[in-house]
Amino acid sequence: MAAPSPSLQQLASDYGIATGYYNTSGQYIDASAETLVAVLASMGVEAGTPGAADAAIRARQDAIWARILPPSVVMRTSQERTVAVHVPAGHAVELTVVLEGGDLVPAEQVENWEPPREVEGVPIGEATFQMPTGLPLGYHRLRADWDGKSAWSTMIVTPDTLELPERTWGPMVQLYSVRSRDSWGLGDLGDLRTLVDWCAEQQAGYVLTNPMHAAEPTVPQEASPYLPTSRRFSHPVYLRIEDVPEFGQLSEERAAHVAELRRQVQQDPATHDRIDRDTVWPAKMEALYLIHEVRRSPERQAAYKRYRAEQEAGLVHFARWMALAETYGADWRLWDPPLRDVHSPELDVWAARHVAAVEFHIWLQWLLDEQMANVQDAAIAAGMPIGVMGDLAVGVNEYGAETWANPDLYARGVTVGAPPDPYNMLGQNWSQPPMRPDVLAATGYAPLRALVGTLLRHSGGLRVDHIMGLFRLWWIPEGMAPTEGTYVYYDHEAMVGVLTLEAHRAGAVVVGEDLGTVEPYVRDYLRDRGVLGTSILWWEKNHDDRPLEPQWYREACMASVTTHDLPPTAGYLEMAHVQLRQELGVLTRPVLDVLADEEREQAKFLDACRAQGLLPHDFVLFTEADRLARQVRIEQGVASEAGVPSGAVVPSDDAAIRTAVQALYGYLVRSRARLLNVALTDMVGDRRIQNQPGTSWEHPNWRVPLSGPDGRPVLLEDALAGDRAAELAAVLRGE
Repeated sequence: MAAPSPSLQQLASDYGIATGYYNTSGQYIDASAETLVAVLASMGVEAGTPGAADAAIRARQDAIWARILPPSVVMRTSQERTVAVHVPAGHAVELTVVLEGGDLVPAEQVENWEPPREVEGVPIGEATFQMPTGLPLGYHRLRADWDGKSAWSTMIVTPDTLELPERTWGPMVQLYSVRSRDSWGLGDLGDLRTLVDWCAEQQAGYVLTNPMHAAEPTVPQEASPYLPTSRRFSHPVYLRIEDVPEFGQLSEERAAHVAELRRQVQQDPATHDRIDRDTVWPAKMEALYLIHEVRRSPERQAAYKRYRAEQEAGLVHFARWMALAETYGADWRLWDPPLRDVHSPELDVWAARHVAAVEFHIWLQWLLDEQMANVQDAAIAAGMPIGVMGDLAVGVNEYGAETWANPDLYARGVTVGAPPDPYNMLGQNWSQPPMRPDVLAATGYAPLRALVGTLLRHSGGLRVDHIMGLFRLWWIPEGMAPTEGTYVYYDHEAMVGVLTLEAHRAGAVVVGEDLGTVEPYVRDYLRDRGVLGTSILWWEKNHDDRPLEPQWYREACMASVTTHDLPPTAGYLEMAHVQLRQELGVLTRPVLDVLADEEREQAKFLDACRAQGLLPHDFVLFTEADRLARQVRIEQGVASEAGVPSGAVVPSDDAAIRTAVQALYGYLVRSRARLLNVALTDMVGDRRIQNQPGTSWEHPNWRVPLSGPDGRPVLLEDALAGDRAAELAAVLRGE
């Protein structure tokens, strides 16, 4: 591929597009001209020739000077900053901050010796204003006044930092996998309430869930909670049907029918060893349609109208998309052209003709809002300082509700992924469109504000997956390999600022997933803003590649032994990840070499636990005979035991595994981490792998139910009644 010209490099830099990057080996890799041209095109900038690039540079500078005010100004409450205002040269101008409450605060003009610039034949002057410090937090407006005219812009004042939470612990849970005798083959908000009640009794401070973002209303259902159709709204599959107040008003015949639907789902063989959303979703929708026909009380109807008004047009757009998707399919590219345009008159006509379907999906979101509020209220009432902590995925489905409702916000012709690294030398393409930094700024970050604000309505915390995405994302042009992408930078001061402002208003904790390749300044920046990082025990090493001593863990972090992209800790110790990768044929090295490396790594951490007095010095996890038998079994790709699902292993000594797991969490307890996080799978002895990165249908990713040590599904009530969960909770309490 061709090298970019100096003009193209300058233009790319002006738009926040990296012209190269350092790979994980420290080598600088230049972005090609083809990549830069394609990424610029996705932002609506023509740069296919040197002349076009030069013209685009001039046009961008002219556009900056032609605009009276910048599209948005974001600053911290104690920060000093200036704002440039552009008006015809020689004209006096005043700048005023119009606060949310209506109060006016004038800005002070300071010296600016920048000469005027001619734009379309008009000389434009630049005035500089010093913004007042100590402004109240919030979403304000800037008003520039000159010659009887006014121009407006968004001004956002964000917290200097969030207050770190008091030290506490809590479980992370893939909610869909946590089933009970009362749920419909898939964990729901009723099960979350049960888990919250138990956690409060165990003195936990929070429960971290998987993203509960909305999926398409069609089958097959998208299994991954990290590839939603909308991140702002939630998936109705998580509703507890019987907790909807109008359920109690069903006729006897209809109530019996709903009970029969649940029985059929629970007894369907497809739901026994898998989370089968394609079975659960239609059954729940049939039940909810029946409940929707029940007349609401005046009080309930008033609450519904309040919710609808609070969510404004975004909710209506989402509900319209859901109704359209039910009729025409979940890929809006295949709809009739007028229906692809969220603002078309033909869409309004269609929506008026299908008002019942649109209202149904608005109603579902209201029910979700109510049930989430009930769970969070119960958590706080029980004394949990945080309660429910949600999870924000990095992106959305390319042809889902968000991209349809916000067509200008998402860049066309590019997707997000990751550059090559030692674990994936070909890079990754996540098939998700990125938000455009320029459009975010032009909208005053309204889409981000609405997204985070909605997620924090009834949550005490928010985990942000791949928080580096607020700083930069790897954009891959359509038709190119992931290796041919480049980074595009975002205004992280604005992105993190909106995140912290919404968290401050909600009184919420924010945790950033900052694993993997992270620029050195990012962790320090997030710490200073009061955003906790993420530390996974297996990946915390010191300078000589030994396990990091507990006292050197970051204080501002959420620390855990494992993550959803690794097996549960018992399975990790038993090499379930190596076994599965061998079965799938995805290992790039001889399996015995991989096993030997993994055994050495694990031995280091067990030795570290011994050094801390958490394990006896003569503790043996596996005998030599166990190790040799495991090598043979894994090398041959043989399942551990008849009847045990793929990805599960049978322990040779469950008592020893149990002891080791408790010691590893005990190691974290000795750290300074403010939040300790335990996988619910570790509390029940689960071995099965929930997600194997780099696979799709080769492994039942995101479809594995919570299971016991034998690899067979276990119900939530039974899991929490066992002493294994209580014992690990005691470890997390430091007992």
